[in-house]
Amino acid sequence: MKICGIFLQLLVLVVIFFHGMVSSSSSYDGPLVLNFYKETCPLVQQIVRRNVEIAVLKDPRMAASLLRLHFHDCFVTGCDGSVLLDDSGSIVSEKQAGPNVNSLRGFEIIDRIKYILEEACPQTVSCADILALAARDAVVLRGGPSWDIYLGRRDSMKAGFNGANNFLPAPNSSLEALIASFQKQGLDASDLVALSGGHTMGEARCLSFRQRIYEDNADKYDHRDQEQLIYRRRAAGRVFRRALRSICPKSGRDEALAPLDSMTPARFDNHYFHSIIRGEGLLHSDNVLVREDYAEGEIRKHVWAYANDQELFFAAFVNSMLKMGSINVLTGGQGEIRSNCRFINS
Repeated sequence: MKICGIFLQLLVLVVIFFHGMVSSSSSYDGPLVLNFYKETCPLVQQIVRRNVEIAVLKDPRMAASLLRLHFHDCFVTGCDGSVLLDDSGSIVSEKQAGPNVNSLRGFEIIDRIKYILEEACPQTVSCADILALAARDAVVLRGGPSWDIYLGRRDSMKAGFNGANNFLPAPNSSLEALIASFQKQGLDASDLVALSGGHTMGEARCLSFRQRIYEDNADKYDHRDQEQLIYRRRAAGRVFRRALRSICPKSGRDEALAPLDSMTPARFDNHYFHSIIRGEGLLHSDNVLVREDYAEGEIRKHVWAYANDQELFFAAFVNSMLKMGSINVLTGGQGEIRSNCRFINS
């Protein structure tokens, strides 16, 4: 009965019509390749897409969660599926690290996809590649751009608990700390702004934004030559913070949620940049993108450009996702292809 169900799902997948989105024309020069599973698991992308679609239909917030899983994987030991490992033997799971505990979601979706792929193509598709595909499909399903995924990642046989605590940007990070964190991964200031745009969907816990809404200098803004804009931004920011304080008191209710983009929290668009320009970024790390100077305002120039042109943002986001998705990947004979994403094979 189980086998019949899987075959039925595969037949359905063959006829799925994938609505056209913005395709990437970006160049890529790295160790991964297109159509890596063309011969060994030709339906891999359809299987991932179908299961992500089901998950997001059930819980629209899951789109942001799957995108975040890929980000948190790549920023620690590289895009190698290490974030999916549970505690086992000498492995201390990244899931228990400060930025991840009681925060990362979507593991059961990856488990489901892996189970189906193991039935269809045993020991073939890596958990790291599943994360990359699921992140792309999550973005597309919420109205964002599509792009070609370069595949061939293999899975790590170790986790990076300490790395997760040290390398993942904190929600209260300064602009300097964010830039340094991205530079460690080979990503520049433009990548920082583009990938921050992923906050156009999803929610964050009160624990993550409490400091931002109670900080004393929340109205600080550096565009001294735009007095009217400063006035409007400060006024909007005060109203926004009062609303957030009703959700998130100075103590308690740590798990209460607020949308990262209050305008269109379930859509992938450029409204996140409009929000932070108005002073309505949820996290401190969002607001510093317009509050502080860097290289003669380079960061703010990107923010304003993406706020004015959604297609420009989409193209930049795709470019940066391709760069991020190739951070310290394992290929060839490195690592392994896990049978279960939560545990190494041995």
